[in-house]
Amino acid sequence: MGAITTPRFDITPLPLSGLCLVQRKRMGDARGFLERLFCAEELTRAGWDGPIAQINHTYTAAAGTLRGMHFQRPPHAEKKLVMCLKGRVFDVAVDTRKGSPTFLKWHGEILAPEAANALLIPEGFAHGFQTLTDDVEMLYCHSAVYAPDHEGGLHPQDPAINIQWPDELVTLSDRDQGHPFLGDSFEGVAL
Repeated sequence: MGAITTPRFDITPLPLSGLCLVQRKRMGDARGFLERLFCAEELTRAGWDGPIAQINHTYTAAAGTLRGMHFQRPPHAEKKLVMCLKGRVFDVAVDTRKGSPTFLKWHGEILAPEAANALLIPEGFAHGFQTLTDDVEMLYCHSAVYAPDHEGGLHPQDPAINIQWPDELVTLSDRDQGHPFLGDSFEGVAL
């Protein structure tokens, strides 16, 4: 897939197949601006092929906090459209798709409100982020409802993945710290 331009978005494919950077186009004047956060019709061209099942809003207080790396297994595998509404984050997706040529490769982008950007993350990817500022707010559109029995996670500091987080780690939840490092037995997510 090459770059896609729609009336409200510029969509750029990233090095991991199916992962896209979505640049929102702002329409504005002296009063301010309007930007579309989601449009099913336009995002279908980038791989979003169903309804939004959930929209989640997160708040993270301190810079250096790391959240992730989370994914859901079938039949609850999900696509995510992830954007930063306040502050700045280094947002990361890891390809966990079984048999993918980019299996266990990662890609990161800085997301920020002034950049008006988002990541469109396909099914079979783990996702997480590190806050680069205090007081970060994120918005997630999910294609499937959260199913705790189908959730998986990667340790965000696993040397087998070797994510290059930009800042020193300040906070990591017990849950995220508890994900074991990958061994040779991890074959990936079969979609």
